[in-house]
Amino acid sequence: MTTAYGVGIGWRPEIGGFVAQLPGLRFAEVVAESVHAHGDLPVGLAELRDRGVAVVPHGVRLSLGGAEPVEPARVTHLAAVAERLGAPLVSEHIAFVRAGGVEAGHLLPIPRSREAVDAVVSNVKRTQVELSVPIALEPIAALFDWPDDELDEGAFLTEILERTDALLLLDVANVYANALNRGTDPLALLDRLPLERIAYVHVAGGAEHDGIYHDTHTDAVPQPVLDLITELCARHRPPALMLERDGDYPSAAELRGELDAIAAASGYPAVT
Repeated sequence: MTTAYGVGIGWRPEIGGFVAQLPGLRFAEVVAESVHAHGDLPVGLAELRDRGVAVVPHGVRLSLGGAEPVEPARVTHLAAVAERLGAPLVSEHIAFVRAGGVEAGHLLPIPRSREAVDAVVSNVKRTQVELSVPIALEPIAALFDWPDDELDEGAFLTEILERTDALLLLDVANVYANALNRGTDPLALLDRLPLERIAYVHVAGGAEHDGIYHDTHTDAVPQPVLDLITELCARHRPPALMLERDGDYPSAAELRGELDAIAAASGYPAVT
């Protein structure tokens, strides 16, 4: 994705009216599984598309990190939704959500092992065969590391991206959460990643409980995450940065404030 879309937001039905009224919006994201491959689009989503806003389907259930091959029907659905929305790309997570036929209902971290890299690469390539647009891969927030890790996060992600020629969906809130919980330096990870591969960036809030920072998507974006955006953009400014809210939706004024803060941190124009 080479177009500079600036600041965007995750479209959710609960805030669809607010999103529709953002005058400068050029980029949004929708959970792919919430859109039917056939039939009517969710109310408001077609209007965004028709006014020229780039709407990216964001998958949450492909299980690219699973040991089993991705389910063809799920890939077909993601590809169909991308076509319906005229999306410039799609995105999914480097994670697994099912094993042995059991659905976890959550995005689960995979070990940073050579075997896991091979599994992710195979599943991404299976997915790319059916897609007509590029795919961006998102590393997730994780509260623990697997004991059989063989690679650090930078090397793990870089190898997957290079072997698949996929793009990177970088979640700066995840970077912040992982660094805080693991006692590592978030800037050190930024300096290890192929930043030129970033398609867009997720920005979200979180909260600390009992010494653990949780990437909740229901809290305001904290200042350290905004500072991380500024550090990222000083190294390489991504084409788009997107606010994620998935519940406890605040007032329109607070949402505008968060979008304005992301714009200020990144140097992009305000969309409010």
